[in-house]
Amino acid sequence: MSSAPQLLADIGGTNARFALRDTSGEISTIHTLAVAAYPEFTAAVHAYLDACGNPPVRHAAIAIANPVQGDQIRMTNHDWSFSIEASRRQLGLDTLLIVNDFTALSMAVPHLNPSDYRQIGGGQPQPQAVIGLVGPGTGLGAGGLVHMAHGWQALASEGGHVAFAASDDREAALLEYCRRQHSHVSAERLISGPGIETIFQGLQVMHGKQPLVMSTPDIVQHALTADDALCRETLDCFCAMLGTFAANLAVTLGARGGIFIGGGVVPRLGAYFDQSPFRSRFENKGRFTAYMQAIPTNLITASYPALVGVAALLDAALRRA
Repeated sequence: MSSAPQLLADIGGTNARFALRDTSGEISTIHTLAVAAYPEFTAAVHAYLDACGNPPVRHAAIAIANPVQGDQIRMTNHDWSFSIEASRRQLGLDTLLIVNDFTALSMAVPHLNPSDYRQIGGGQPQPQAVIGLVGPGTGLGAGGLVHMAHGWQALASEGGHVAFAASDDREAALLEYCRRQHSHVSAERLISGPGIETIFQGLQVMHGKQPLVMSTPDIVQHALTADDALCRETLDCFCAMLGTFAANLAVTLGARGGIFIGGGVVPRLGAYFDQSPFRSRFENKGRFTAYMQAIPTNLITASYPALVGVAALLDAALRRA
């Protein structure tokens, strides 16, 4: 490893988290920047490095909430668009590695300590079995981790954009509500931070209530502290939908190593999530109920897990080089 620090980042549709990694492997100087405050990717990088006194960074690895195919990046949930190679030259870097954010989160899992996540139901994971990941935030991330001869291999995925599957009459009505506005209703449309607002709006229509605009943070707060029935129903519905989505990923991957839950939304739900409809919906798979009951689901509680994963991916890239 070079004596110069490495630049790490985890960029979502709302926030970009930057950090430096020193020669001992310690990740520090973590700053969170609002992506909307910067016209382009390189402007946010320069702002972070300026705040750190412009250290002599040579290698950088960026996790981004977007498909990564080829040189050109166009963010799905924000308007940043850039060339990886042009950005590398503009920033004066030897290496600029750009990876999908859930690829990075997946690679973090083998490095997590038991104190970095909380198990919510299920049994013990099978050693070296496939692991699945889901994460509702500004969008809905999905990914997997497969053990190979050389170690763990992350599976890049855009599974949050699969078609939403309704599991009961209420969800079918919410799906129909969304279909009146969108030709394709993805899982992300409802199982995400903005999706909580969509669920709330749809439930108001279903219950014949006067339309009330409320943000996701306010919905969560009213559900957990103000005993607001409609806000609580919104959260119950969201958690049940997430349970179905996680279960579908588990049976698709055969994820007997467990499902890990990341993203920015679920950790904010606190102890409520443990008792929410999530786990009961996760296990509700008919003839496969016993199969699902054995699979552990784990909520990642570490503050910046994607930075750990993207650091591991950068190490691997530099070894190959």
